[in-house]
Amino acid sequence: MIHLSNMNILDQIIADKRLEVEARRQAVPIELVSNLAIGLSPRRSMKQALLNSATGIISEFKRQSPSKGCIHKDADIVSVVKAYETAGCTGISVLTDQHFFGGSIQDFKEARAAVDCPMLRKDFMIDPYQIYESKIIGADVVLLIAACLTMDEAYDLGELAHELGMEVLLEVHNEDELAYISRYTDILGVNNRQLTSFKTDVQTSFDLITKIPSDKLRISESGLNDVSVVKALKDAGFNGFLMGEAFMKNDEPGKALSAFLDQLNTIL
Repeated sequence: MIHLSNMNILDQIIADKRLEVEARRQAVPIELVSNLAIGLSPRRSMKQALLNSATGIISEFKRQSPSKGCIHKDADIVSVVKAYETAGCTGISVLTDQHFFGGSIQDFKEARAAVDCPMLRKDFMIDPYQIYESKIIGADVVLLIAACLTMDEAYDLGELAHELGMEVLLEVHNEDELAYISRYTDILGVNNRQLTSFKTDVQTSFDLITKIPSDKLRISESGLNDVSVVKALKDAGFNGFLMGEAFMKNDEPGKALSAFLDQLNTIL
Protein backbone atom coordinates (compact mmCIF):
# COMPACT_ATOMS: atom_id res chain seq x y z
CA MET A 1 0.00 0.00 0.00
CA ILE A 2 1.22 3.49 -0.84
CA HIS A 3 1.44 5.58 2.29
CA LEU A 4 0.33 9.19 2.02
CA SER A 5 0.73 11.95 4.55
CA ASN A 6 -2.13 13.89 6.09
CA MET A 7 -1.99 16.16 3.07
CA ASN A 8 -5.06 15.89 0.83
CA ILE A 9 -4.36 12.94 -1.49
CA LEU A 10 -5.10 14.86 -4.66
CA ASP A 11 -3.00 17.82 -3.53
CA GLN A 12 -0.07 15.51 -2.90
CA ILE A 13 -0.43 13.87 -6.30
CA ILE A 14 -0.53 17.24 -8.05
CA ALA A 15 2.45 18.58 -6.08
CA ASP A 16 4.41 15.50 -7.14
CA LYS A 17 3.21 15.88 -10.74
CA ARG A 18 4.43 19.49 -10.93
CA LEU A 19 7.92 18.37 -9.92
CA GLU A 20 7.80 15.51 -12.42
CA VAL A 21 6.73 17.72 -15.33
CA GLU A 22 9.33 20.36 -14.48
CA ALA A 23 12.05 17.71 -14.49
CA ARG A 24 10.94 16.55 -17.93
CA ARG A 25 10.84 20.15 -19.17
CA GLN A 26 14.45 20.57 -18.01
CA ALA A 27 15.49 17.37 -19.76
CA VAL A 28 13.68 18.06 -23.06
CA PRO A 29 12.55 21.68 -23.68
CA ILE A 30 8.90 22.27 -24.51
CA GLU A 31 9.90 23.90 -27.81
CA LEU A 32 11.33 20.60 -29.00
CA VAL A 33 8.37 18.59 -27.74
CA SER A 34 5.83 20.92 -29.35
CA ASN A 35 7.68 20.84 -32.68
CA LEU A 36 7.60 17.04 -32.64
CA ALA A 37 3.88 16.97 -31.85
CA ILE A 38 2.66 19.56 -34.34
CA GLY A 39 1.86 18.03 -37.69
CA LEU A 40 1.31 14.46 -36.49
CA SER A 41 -1.90 13.09 -38.00
CA PRO A 42 -5.06 12.43 -35.99
CA ARG A 43 -5.45 8.76 -35.15
CA ARG A 44 -8.58 7.03 -33.86
CA SER A 45 -11.74 8.50 -32.36
CA MET A 46 -12.83 7.23 -28.95
CA LYS A 47 -15.99 9.27 -29.37
CA GLN A 48 -16.94 7.45 -32.56
CA ALA A 49 -16.01 4.10 -31.06
CA LEU A 50 -18.38 4.74 -28.14
CA LEU A 51 -21.17 5.74 -30.52
CA ASN A 52 -20.66 2.52 -32.49
CA SER A 53 -20.42 0.21 -29.47
CA ALA A 54 -23.27 -1.66 -27.83
CA THR A 55 -21.38 -2.02 -24.54
CA GLY A 56 -18.97 0.94 -24.41
CA ILE A 57 -16.39 -0.70 -22.16
CA ILE A 58 -13.10 1.20 -22.00
CA SER A 59 -10.79 -1.28 -20.30
CA GLU A 60 -7.91 0.03 -18.25
CA PHE A 61 -4.40 -1.18 -17.57
CA LYS A 62 -3.53 -0.33 -13.97
CA ARG A 63 -0.92 -1.97 -11.74
CA GLN A 64 -1.66 -0.15 -8.48
CA SER A 65 -3.50 2.80 -6.93
CA PRO A 66 -3.29 4.89 -3.75
CA SER A 67 -6.60 3.47 -2.54
CA LYS A 68 -6.10 -0.22 -3.38
CA GLY A 69 -2.33 -0.59 -3.27
CA CYS A 70 -0.96 -3.33 -5.52
CA ILE A 71 -3.57 -4.67 -7.95
CA HIS A 72 -1.50 -6.57 -10.52
CA LYS A 73 2.08 -5.45 -10.07
CA ASP A 74 3.79 -7.74 -12.56
CA ALA A 75 1.19 -7.59 -15.34
CA ASP A 76 2.66 -7.54 -18.85
CA ILE A 77 1.08 -4.62 -20.63
CA VAL A 78 1.39 -5.96 -24.17
CA SER A 79 -0.32 -9.25 -23.41
CA VAL A 80 -3.04 -7.53 -21.36
CA VAL A 81 -3.98 -4.88 -23.92
CA LYS A 82 -3.92 -7.40 -26.77
CA ALA A 83 -6.28 -9.60 -24.78
CA TYR A 84 -8.50 -6.60 -24.06
CA GLU A 85 -8.73 -5.81 -27.77
CA THR A 86 -9.40 -9.42 -28.69
CA ALA A 87 -12.15 -9.61 -26.06
CA GLY A 88 -13.93 -6.68 -27.69
CA CYS A 89 -13.22 -3.56 -25.64
CA THR A 90 -14.35 -0.24 -27.10
CA GLY A 91 -11.10 1.45 -26.14
CA ILE A 92 -8.15 1.13 -23.80
CA SER A 93 -6.96 3.41 -20.99
CA VAL A 94 -3.35 3.29 -19.83
CA LEU A 95 -2.14 5.02 -16.67
CA THR A 96 1.18 6.79 -17.11
CA ASP A 97 1.67 8.11 -13.55
CA GLN A 98 4.65 6.32 -12.01
CA HIS A 99 4.70 7.41 -8.36
CA PHE A 100 1.13 6.65 -7.34
CA PHE A 101 -0.12 4.23 -10.01
CA GLY A 102 2.98 2.35 -11.12
CA GLY A 103 2.55 3.31 -14.78
CA SER A 104 4.86 4.96 -17.30
CA ILE A 105 5.04 6.59 -20.68
CA GLN A 106 6.88 3.49 -21.83
CA ASP A 107 3.81 1.43 -20.87
CA PHE A 108 1.68 3.61 -23.11
CA LYS A 109 4.10 3.39 -26.03
CA GLU A 110 4.25 -0.39 -25.80
CA ALA A 111 0.46 -0.63 -25.64
CA ARG A 112 0.04 1.76 -28.58
CA ALA A 113 2.31 -0.39 -30.72
CA ALA A 114 0.34 -3.51 -29.81
CA VAL A 115 -3.29 -2.51 -30.47
CA ASP A 116 -5.35 -0.58 -33.01
CA CYS A 117 -8.30 0.55 -30.86
CA PRO A 118 -8.61 4.12 -29.49
CA MET A 119 -6.37 4.79 -26.49
CA LEU A 120 -6.72 7.19 -23.58
CA ARG A 121 -3.65 8.50 -21.79
CA LYS A 122 -4.76 8.61 -18.17
CA ASP A 123 -2.67 10.91 -16.01
CA PHE A 124 -2.98 14.12 -14.04
CA MET A 125 -2.70 16.68 -16.83
CA ILE A 126 -1.67 20.09 -15.53
CA ASP A 127 0.67 21.47 -18.19
CA PRO A 128 0.73 21.93 -22.00
CA TYR A 129 3.93 19.90 -22.01
CA GLN A 130 1.92 16.78 -21.18
CA ILE A 131 -0.52 17.44 -24.02
CA TYR A 132 2.27 17.66 -26.59
CA GLU A 133 3.85 14.58 -25.05
CA SER A 134 0.55 12.68 -25.30
CA LYS A 135 0.35 13.37 -29.02
CA ILE A 136 3.90 12.15 -29.59
CA ILE A 137 3.32 8.83 -27.83
CA GLY A 138 0.16 8.16 -29.82
CA ALA A 139 -2.72 9.08 -27.51
CA ASP A 140 -6.12 9.48 -29.16
CA VAL A 141 -7.69 10.97 -26.03
CA VAL A 142 -6.32 12.90 -23.06
CA LEU A 143 -7.87 13.08 -19.61
CA LEU A 144 -8.55 16.47 -18.04
CA ILE A 145 -9.65 16.26 -14.40
CA ALA A 146 -11.72 19.25 -13.30
CA ALA A 147 -10.56 18.89 -9.70
CA CYS A 148 -6.93 19.39 -10.80
CA LEU A 149 -7.45 22.49 -12.91
CA THR A 150 -9.01 25.91 -13.04
CA MET A 151 -11.70 26.38 -15.69
CA ASP A 152 -9.32 28.47 -17.77
CA GLU A 153 -6.62 25.81 -17.55
CA ALA A 154 -9.06 23.07 -18.58
CA TYR A 155 -10.26 25.18 -21.51
CA ASP A 156 -6.74 25.97 -22.71
CA LEU A 157 -5.50 22.39 -22.41
CA GLY A 158 -8.62 21.16 -24.20
CA GLU A 159 -8.09 23.67 -26.98
CA LEU A 160 -4.49 22.53 -27.40
CA ALA A 161 -5.53 18.87 -27.49
CA HIS A 162 -8.00 19.64 -30.27
CA GLU A 163 -5.42 21.62 -32.20
CA LEU A 164 -3.21 18.53 -32.13
CA GLY A 165 -6.05 16.27 -33.31
CA MET A 166 -6.81 14.55 -29.99
CA GLU A 167 -10.10 14.22 -28.14
CA VAL A 168 -10.74 15.29 -24.56
CA LEU A 169 -12.28 13.29 -21.73
CA LEU A 170 -13.30 15.77 -19.04
CA GLU A 171 -13.65 14.09 -15.66
CA VAL A 172 -15.97 15.48 -12.97
CA HIS A 173 -16.90 14.34 -9.48
CA ASN A 174 -19.81 16.62 -8.57
CA GLU A 175 -22.39 18.98 -10.04
CA ASP A 176 -20.26 22.11 -9.55
CA GLU A 177 -17.57 20.72 -11.84
CA LEU A 178 -20.03 20.47 -14.74
CA ALA A 179 -19.26 24.17 -15.22
CA TYR A 180 -15.96 23.01 -16.75
CA ILE A 181 -17.74 21.60 -19.81
CA SER A 182 -16.67 23.50 -22.92
CA ARG A 183 -16.64 23.23 -26.70
CA TYR A 184 -13.51 21.10 -26.27
CA THR A 185 -15.24 18.45 -24.15
CA ASP A 186 -15.72 15.40 -26.36
CA ILE A 187 -16.58 12.94 -23.61
CA LEU A 188 -17.81 13.72 -20.10
CA GLY A 189 -16.69 11.23 -17.46
CA VAL A 190 -18.32 10.99 -14.04
CA ASN A 191 -15.81 9.52 -11.60
CA ASN A 192 -17.59 7.72 -8.79
CA ARG A 193 -14.39 7.87 -6.73
CA GLN A 194 -13.71 11.14 -4.93
CA LEU A 195 -10.06 11.96 -5.53
CA THR A 196 -9.64 13.76 -2.21
CA SER A 197 -10.68 10.74 -0.13
CA PHE A 198 -10.84 7.88 -2.66
CA LYS A 199 -14.30 6.97 -1.37
CA THR A 200 -16.35 5.35 -4.13
CA ASP A 201 -20.11 5.62 -4.63
CA VAL A 202 -21.74 4.71 -7.98
CA GLN A 203 -24.75 6.78 -6.96
CA THR A 204 -22.67 9.78 -8.06
CA SER A 205 -23.23 8.80 -11.69
CA PHE A 206 -26.97 8.34 -11.24
CA ASP A 207 -27.19 11.72 -9.51
CA LEU A 208 -25.36 13.62 -12.25
CA ILE A 209 -26.62 11.98 -15.45
CA THR A 210 -29.66 14.23 -15.86
CA LYS A 211 -27.54 17.35 -15.33
CA ILE A 212 -25.10 16.61 -18.16
CA PRO A 213 -25.89 18.26 -21.51
CA SER A 214 -27.51 15.72 -23.82
CA ASP A 215 -25.11 16.53 -26.67
CA LYS A 216 -22.13 15.20 -24.69
CA LEU A 217 -21.11 11.56 -24.67
CA ARG A 218 -21.18 10.36 -21.07
CA ILE A 219 -19.18 7.65 -19.36
CA SER A 220 -19.17 6.40 -15.79
CA GLU A 221 -15.86 5.62 -14.07
CA SER A 222 -14.74 3.68 -10.98
CA GLY A 223 -16.47 1.17 -8.76
CA LEU A 224 -18.01 -0.72 -11.67
CA ASN A 225 -17.87 -4.49 -11.35
CA ASP A 226 -21.49 -5.65 -11.61
CA VAL A 227 -23.22 -6.13 -14.97
CA SER A 228 -26.58 -5.17 -13.51
CA VAL A 229 -25.18 -1.82 -12.34
CA VAL A 230 -23.62 -1.16 -15.75
CA LYS A 231 -26.96 -2.04 -17.39
CA ALA A 232 -28.78 0.38 -15.08
CA LEU A 233 -26.27 3.12 -15.85
CA LYS A 234 -26.65 2.48 -19.58
CA ASP A 235 -30.43 2.68 -19.23
CA ALA A 236 -29.96 5.97 -17.35
CA GLY A 237 -28.11 7.46 -20.32
CA PHE A 238 -24.42 6.58 -20.10
CA ASN A 239 -22.66 5.72 -23.36
CA GLY A 240 -19.64 4.03 -21.87
CA PHE A 241 -17.86 2.72 -18.82
CA LEU A 242 -14.22 3.01 -17.77
CA MET A 243 -13.26 -0.16 -15.91
CA GLY A 244 -9.86 -1.24 -14.68
CA GLU A 245 -9.68 -2.85 -11.28
CA ALA A 246 -12.57 -5.22 -12.05
CA PHE A 247 -10.37 -6.82 -14.73
CA MET A 248 -6.82 -6.15 -13.49
CA LYS A 249 -7.35 -7.94 -10.17
CA ASN A 250 -7.66 -11.17 -12.15
CA ASP A 251 -4.73 -13.28 -13.31
CA GLU A 252 -5.93 -12.83 -16.90
CA PRO A 253 -7.60 -9.44 -17.30
CA GLY A 254 -8.58 -10.10 -20.90
CA LYS A 255 -10.53 -13.21 -19.95
CA ALA A 256 -12.22 -11.28 -17.14
CA LEU A 257 -13.29 -8.62 -19.67
CA SER A 258 -14.55 -11.27 -22.08
CA ALA A 259 -16.65 -12.91 -19.37
CA PHE A 260 -18.04 -9.53 -18.31
CA LEU A 261 -18.98 -8.64 -21.88
CA ASP A 262 -20.66 -12.01 -22.36
CA GLN A 263 -22.80 -11.38 -19.27
CA LEU A 264 -23.54 -7.79 -20.25
CA ASN A 265 -24.59 -8.69 -23.79
CA THR A 266 -27.12 -11.18 -22.48
CA ILE A 267 -29.04 -8.46 -20.61
CA LEU A 268 -28.72 -5.53 -23.02
